[in-house]
Amino acid sequence: MAGVNDVAQYLVTRLCPVSAMKLHKLLYYAQAWHLVWEDELLFPERIEAWANGPVVPEIYRQHRGAWALKTWERGSEANLRPAERETLNSILRSYGHLTARQLSVLTHEETPWQATRGDLPPTARSTREITPADMQEYYSTVDLAEDATPIDDIDWRPWQEPERMSPPIGGVPVPVQRGRAADTNVA
Repeated sequence: MAGVNDVAQYLVTRLCPVSAMKLHKLLYYAQAWHLVWEDELLFPERIEAWANGPVVPEIYRQHRGAWALKTWERGSEANLRPAERETLNSILRSYGHLTARQLSVLTHEETPWQATRGDLPPTARSTREITPADMQEYYSTVDLAEDATPIDDIDWRPWQEPERMSPPIGGVPVPVQRGRAADTNVA
């Protein structure tokens, strides 16, 4: 199993530069989908339900104060197994073109973050863990959903209007497909 620093290095190297917020959301989606596709953790570090979406505290402590990340010195992508690289490549194809804010909005629309936050006020601090079991359960159902909306079919225009805080997703899951580049939901 890779460590979160190995995964972060892989993502930062390919998206350079990448905002810290976007990195955290991509780490979250990578962990979630790897659990679905491989039935194992991608990395052992915990993910918490912070106000702006999922965050890996181990990574946050290392970049705190940096907005744009151009390199990631810790970890090594050489530690990634082929299945782990395949997951990460699928995540990059499916989610890599979205902004940090779009990724945050998506996570806010999904059950693992919502359930973990529970009744916390929107801007409240939290160290509540989004458990691997919750991620795997939710994204397994998304993976099988026939009525899921592909990521590229989301109309973000209404979200960009000042009075609107989230896109018109309508609670419909937004899946990715692994290993089928021609069929993936990417631009």
